[in-house]
Amino acid sequence: MERVLALVLLGPFVFFTTVTSQEDNVCFRPVLTANIETDGLQRFFNPGAELILSCKQGYTPVFGPRKIVCAASGEWTKTKLMCKPKRCPYPEPLSNGETYYEEIVFQSVINHTCDEGYIMTGSSTAVCLANGTWSSPEPECKPVSCGLAPIPQFGMIIYDKRIRGNATDYGLRVTYKCLPPHVIIGNARAMCTLNGSWTKTPECRVVTCPAPENIDRGYMSSNEQRDYDYQETVKYGCDGDYVLEGSLQIVCQQNGNWSEKPSCKAPCRVGIQRGRILYKGKQIWIEDLQPDRVLHKDIVSVYCMEKAKECGYAVPTQCMDGELKIPECFEQPSNYVYTFNSSSLPSEIAHC
Repeated sequence: MERVLALVLLGPFVFFTTVTSQEDNVCFRPVLTANIETDGLQRFFNPGAELILSCKQGYTPVFGPRKIVCAASGEWTKTKLMCKPKRCPYPEPLSNGETYYEEIVFQSVINHTCDEGYIMTGSSTAVCLANGTWSSPEPECKPVSCGLAPIPQFGMIIYDKRIRGNATDYGLRVTYKCLPPHVIIGNARAMCTLNGSWTKTPECRVVTCPAPENIDRGYMSSNEQRDYDYQETVKYGCDGDYVLEGSLQIVCQQNGNWSEKPSCKAPCRVGIQRGRILYKGKQIWIEDLQPDRVLHKDIVSVYCMEKAKECGYAVPTQCMDGELKIPECFEQPSNYVYTFNSSSLPSEIAHC
């Protein structure tokens, strides 16, 4: 409704009056559904006014009229216009890699990764733009490459497979060898890694060990007082009835030290005066054990009596570096029983 102020001239007098005119209802700015827009920006619209609808950037119309009209009732006519997001093309399969996505519509994101041993050239992500294209082209997954493996001084390299040119692929391994008398210090194997470089290169160095020392109650195959080269060996032996325990020989190692030396273990005396023993599968009277000794780690059994059952049984014991413990159950017979009644000894009666 509009009010008009009118000026009326009647003779010498001037009168002011208000003229009121009644009009139909107006339409307010329309409330539009998501992804739809219009160019009309005013607050009120008179009946009969028309608005052209369009889809927002990145969306495309599906169906329905694209115009609404302000009716005399002050309401806008209905529209079924729908706008759906634009689609980008499906990404091509990434050679030597993987592409991950949920949708391929406007504002969707895709992610690219390369397989192990390959490095990406280009962007790892892309966004679907309003014009239906991806924000960046598909990347490439190129194999990781190292140069030729470095060769240490006085050394040489053996590749696990034949190579061509000056490039090597990720995962390729090499073996290092040194020219005599040099030896490898470090890992003799190396590999082309994911960052395009080789693992640590070993060193070729001359290694010697000092003259080895003899062992107690033993002897060496060489008594030369000189430096010994890497992997030279010296053998050991033991005197008399002593037994060598450990490796028969020692070797000069790459750290300049000898491997662990053996030792000579002493024989044992069987500490009983009267009785019969079981040794190496045979029963032997103690006086017949000549000489009275068993070697290191030999097993000897003495006989004990089970008095309740009146039977005998053998109990083993082992010689350990000169010591042979006699089991507590052993009872040494008297000289009389041993000489005149030996058939009553535990070794001679029925066994339990």
